[in-house]
Amino acid sequence: MNRNITKWIISLLCLTFLLLITIVISLSVGSVQVPVERILEIICNDKSSIEYNIIFNLRLPRIILGLAVGGSLSLAGLILQGLFRNPLVEPYTLGISGGAALAVSLDLVLRLNNIWSIFTLPVAGFIGSMSVILLIYIISLKGGILRMQTLLLTGVMISFISSSIIMLIMTITKTEELHSLIFWITGTLQETNWTIVKVVFTLSIFGLITSYFFCHDLNALLLGEEGARSLGINVERSKKLLFIIASVLTGISVSFCGIIGFVGLIVPHILRNVIGVDHRILLMSSFLTGALFLVICDTLSRTIISPLELPVGVITGIIGGVFFISLAARKDLVGY
Repeated sequence: MNRNITKWIISLLCLTFLLLITIVISLSVGSVQVPVERILEIICNDKSSIEYNIIFNLRLPRIILGLAVGGSLSLAGLILQGLFRNPLVEPYTLGISGGAALAVSLDLVLRLNNIWSIFTLPVAGFIGSMSVILLIYIISLKGGILRMQTLLLTGVMISFISSSIIMLIMTITKTEELHSLIFWITGTLQETNWTIVKVVFTLSIFGLITSYFFCHDLNALLLGEEGARSLGINVERSKKLLFIIASVLTGISVSFCGIIGFVGLIVPHILRNVIGVDHRILLMSSFLTGALFLVICDTLSRTIISPLELPVGVITGIIGGVFFISLAARKDLVGY
């Protein structure tokens, strides 16, 4: 056990160090280069400069948002894969992203954000995602038992239905709204409103802390529901609460940043290969690695064809897909 704890501490320290290095590099690079050695000086002593505005008002908010969303999606993916004991389940499998995307599509087409404010987009996304969560929860709950297979299949079908309706909306939408819709659907971290950034980051940390109350339950569920019950776990209560935690984390991420794929699928796979299947270390490691992965992808998305910017979901899809295929080719996919 002592060797495990030592290994876990070293792993977390390494991930934290890599994350800090990535943040510094991300603050430095872009269409306007800021020397790494001057970043701290600019933030502390040169608040009237252009570099300070670029760092504090443009780059830092999206980095923090990337930390929160990347960590949330990775954590949600880990929880859902543990619940379903299926390594192919990810946060978007349950139709949560489809509900949010459909609500945002309607918001953009009806131009509600022009009537009220830009905050209608995340509000619409959150309402859409929570509506899907409530719907599949009600359908899958029977006699106080949450039927996981029904929940999964219902989520997949809702995702297909939402995608079909979105395609219908896109075919009858004007070019201006269509561009905004496509850019949102493919994922973006362009939100620079500090209030929104702080809210998303706070909720992501709260989700991480809350998930640790169920780390032993997730470990027990590796043995199957009957095995977990034999260890004294209240399986039905744990399934319901873990599903809610993962769904809310996903809903928040999708509502504010659009559909950023593969983070919640590939990160848990890599970590289970590297550090094992114990959720006491996997939960924190997944959060840090997801944050690291998304910040790297966002940095690439805004610098690879600078001054133009790619949707971050495109980068995560390409990198995540290549990683996943390489794992499958090497037969390193860890199942349950």
